[in-house]
Amino acid sequence: MPPMNTSTPPSSPQAITPTQRKVVLAACFGTFLEWYDFLTFASLAIYFSALFFPPDNPTAALLASLATFGVGMLVRPLGAAVFGSLGDKYGRRPIFITTIFLMGVTTFAVGLLPTYAQVGIWAPIMLLVLRLLQGFAVGGEIGGAAVYLTEHSPDNRRGFYTSVLQLMGPLGIMASTLQVVLLQYWLTPAEFSEWGWRVPFLLSIVLLLVSLKSRMSMIESPVFVEMQQNDTLSKTPLRECLKDKRTLGRMALLFFCISAGGSLLFFSSQVYTNVFLKSVVKFEPQMASTLVMLSTLALFPLTVFCGWLSDRVGRRPILLAGLLLGAVAILPVFSGLLHFGNPALAEFNRNVTVKLGGESCHYNPFVKARNDCERNQEWLTKQGVVYVLEERSGAATQVAVPGQMPIEGFQVDALKSVLQNAGWPDKADVQQANLPAVFALLLVLVVALALITGPQTAVLAELFPARTRYTAAALPHNLSAGWIGGMSPFMVTLIGTRMGDASLGIWYPAGLLCMAFVVGLLFLPETRNTLLEH
Repeated sequence: MPPMNTSTPPSSPQAITPTQRKVVLAACFGTFLEWYDFLTFASLAIYFSALFFPPDNPTAALLASLATFGVGMLVRPLGAAVFGSLGDKYGRRPIFITTIFLMGVTTFAVGLLPTYAQVGIWAPIMLLVLRLLQGFAVGGEIGGAAVYLTEHSPDNRRGFYTSVLQLMGPLGIMASTLQVVLLQYWLTPAEFSEWGWRVPFLLSIVLLLVSLKSRMSMIESPVFVEMQQNDTLSKTPLRECLKDKRTLGRMALLFFCISAGGSLLFFSSQVYTNVFLKSVVKFEPQMASTLVMLSTLALFPLTVFCGWLSDRVGRRPILLAGLLLGAVAILPVFSGLLHFGNPALAEFNRNVTVKLGGESCHYNPFVKARNDCERNQEWLTKQGVVYVLEERSGAATQVAVPGQMPIEGFQVDALKSVLQNAGWPDKADVQQANLPAVFALLLVLVVALALITGPQTAVLAELFPARTRYTAAALPHNLSAGWIGGMSPFMVTLIGTRMGDASLGIWYPAGLLCMAFVVGLLFLPETRNTLLEH
């Protein structure tokens, strides 16, 4: 059974004051910029594979690009530990100004980077350094903004009041995705590859100036001011968090349950669906981005509604409903995206057993293919073809397609010809695709995400005592978002490539969502109406 919480009894809803509205606008605009900057990289990850990495191994380049995105997530906990401790000791406001400045400057610098064709290996190195700085800045923002906003919120409207902060992530990625869609519409592919991709990064400097002005006008959290006046601030917040068993237990709960589930569903529904529709379903990039962007629009009212609902029925049932829906639905959703998005490819993979046989078929996406068998593995995976691998010692590499002559060695033109004769499509046919069904499937993951993100901001603050709240909320949240959620697109792609079937990679988030639901069912407390001053 979940532990009981100390809370105030429900009372009539409190009105939101003009000061609180100002706090919402300042916090949300800054967080929007953080997410816009951070997720613009994700929107362009599939293009960065060709711009910043060696062109002779496209699959490895895509994985390297996704890994670079993931590295930015991995460094978030370091930013959370550093900025979280500073926020608990010196206040929320100065930290928010620092993090937004660091994020804005590094994002603008990405737009100035030379490509691999211009400077070689220095291109991915510089990109990696800037991505690390981005992750460090986001680590100080995410979690801390939740604490700051919740400490300003009306006691009985925290879910509704703070839910708007969760909209900044989808709004940020939608804004960056919309720019990409419009640029692709206005520019030729050559123009977009040459200079068009830089535009979203360079425009971030305007948003940075507006955000800095907004954050300079922010006032300090009343909870922090009260602790400052009473001389009850923690001198070593991180050490205090790790020593207190109750705080440590709730940090673990946040890591394994709430933040894990939210980040997995966010990156599955808002990031990897875009990659999946482009690289596996084989939609045109503009079509894939448009569908994901439209599904994101539904997230806005759903998140606010779920935050409002958590004020009425409690945080726990809403969070558990989101985790359960995500765990049950994620596998069928991605399977359905292929089925309805590219029915010809789905039917081909279902009915045609492609067999690849040879010696030393040990494809590694991080190195160049070493023999014909590994080159066939790489090519088939890139084309969305599911194959059965047969290790044959001492035998020549051979690809066997039913009803077709076997292809010896590695012959791309011949292999493409026999696959097409067997019914393989080299791209999705929009006339055959069921776009309403694809959109409906995207909405299923959006609903699951809204059920978690609606009450999540309030819960991040409500779980922990005021003295160490910034550190205790930011560190496990960023650890989970970075190590579990941030690496999920990379892990899904890697597993699918190694197993020869892209759909098998979806078992990674599905299994972790099941774990998060079980942990929440056993240990998640009800935090609605918790006193934030304690």
